[in-house]
Amino acid sequence: PFSIASDVAVGVKVSVFLIYLTANGSDSKKLRVEDSMDSPPSRVIHIRKLPNEVSETEVIALGLPFGKVTNILMLKGKNQAFLELGTEEAAVTMVNYYTAVTPQVRNVPVFIQYSNHKELKTDSALNQRAQAVLQAVSAVQEGGSPSSAAGESVLTPAPSPVLRIIIDNMFYPVTLDVLQQIFSKFGTVMKIITFTKNNQFQALLQFSDPVNAQQAKLSLDGQNIYNSCCTLRIDFSKLVNLNVKYNNDKSRDYTRPELPAGDGQPPVDPSVAATLSKDSTSLLGTPSGMVTSYSSGGGFPSSLGAISPLSAAAAAAAAAGRVALSGHSGPGGVLLVSNLNEEMVTPQSLFTLFGVYGDVQRVKILYNKKDSALIQMSDGNQAQLAMSHLNGQKMYGKIIRVTLSKHQTVQLPREGLDDQGLTKDFTSSPLHRFKKPGSKNFQNIFPPSATLHLSNIPENVTEEDLRLLFSNSGGTVKAFKFFQDRKMALLQMSTAEEAIQALIDLHNYDMGRGHRLRVSFSKSTI
Repeated sequence: PFSIASDVAVGVKVSVFLIYLTANGSDSKKLRVEDSMDSPPSRVIHIRKLPNEVSETEVIALGLPFGKVTNILMLKGKNQAFLELGTEEAAVTMVNYYTAVTPQVRNVPVFIQYSNHKELKTDSALNQRAQAVLQAVSAVQEGGSPSSAAGESVLTPAPSPVLRIIIDNMFYPVTLDVLQQIFSKFGTVMKIITFTKNNQFQALLQFSDPVNAQQAKLSLDGQNIYNSCCTLRIDFSKLVNLNVKYNNDKSRDYTRPELPAGDGQPPVDPSVAATLSKDSTSLLGTPSGMVTSYSSGGGFPSSLGAISPLSAAAAAAAAAGRVALSGHSGPGGVLLVSNLNEEMVTPQSLFTLFGVYGDVQRVKILYNKKDSALIQMSDGNQAQLAMSHLNGQKMYGKIIRVTLSKHQTVQLPREGLDDQGLTKDFTSSPLHRFKKPGSKNFQNIFPPSATLHLSNIPENVTEEDLRLLFSNSGGTVKAFKFFQDRKMALLQMSTAEEAIQALIDLHNYDMGRGHRLRVSFSKSTI
């Protein structure tokens, strides 16, 4: 039953409700989501089962990727809304897309179908907030400046085609190619630069047009790339143009495929770059062997939402030319690490560094190519995590390259064969960080940074002792801070490279009295 007073309060003429009642009232309970295609196409879309307190902006965002949104009608008391698109073609594209991929708002699945209305007639005087949001979005879509209506500024004009993207809760790897796949839904992505700042993965991404940047920000800010993690925080950058010098895993200029890869970085295959810039769905849609459960997608209105986190990471790796997807459900847990300093590297040093991101089972430095090694992790997810955090980092003065190997396991040498200690089995090592299910270590996985977290410190050890110990690993200690109980501390080296070296040398260092120092990377700064 409708209360006319409350319905008028959401800003709609009573006549519209009567039309709605006559058209849909008796049938709405019978209508299932599978029947949405049975109604004749209309540019008005009926959205049901919206979560409480949903905003107009969130509803508009469902339609934005498909074309101009020309009107909106919120039925907040019934958790429903009507969205009018500029053309019937845009509405058909939207319904077809959401038939294959369940739309979500605030991680709640919603139901979408064609409305029996051919257009929406709403009273803008009574529907001020919705109209203000719509006016702002329309102005942005047309490249104009949204005006402030209903006493508040709903959206600001797009000041720049460059977005600054921060990723919170990055429990799965997010690469430059993953970002390109997601954001190209909203327009032509020209350039991307990725970097780590304040121990957080960040990116600058440039569209060809500020309007596209505004639409991407409106739709994607606050969304999760994967289920309950990898949350996008998006702002406009003060920059209006990005200067990309190199095409590699960290930066890319899609308009200049001829750029060099840069010092120590592997080049990008031009055919891969061309494929990425032309096709933003096939690589991450449903590659062969991929899991296609949208429920793991975190409500993402893009092709990424259709795949599980591990498979998405594998697909992104495939997009970058790192791994061939040959029908299996995800990559194995073996990594190929190259460009190592062969004078310095040992199986133990690789075990310690890669052990920050997963439980290393076996390490083999290649006999005929000692600047390369195979590292077997516990599973494909740990391998992805290690690859995303360590590829491009400096170890013993050289930028290392980490890719997924085609091998599924690392073979041990035949019994009685001396391979000069190049292969080591760590399966039963007591130093695995992630053996215990639910261990706190799972929540403390961070990219390499200059700041290290130390724990298991004996009570008689002083700041001076620790400063001296870490200085001896070949770096400079810039800052130090004990936690209140003095069993833990933060210690800052000059660079992430120095911190990597110190972690390799001093994790599990014997501090006496049965205390083994534990060292990991920190997201904090001192």
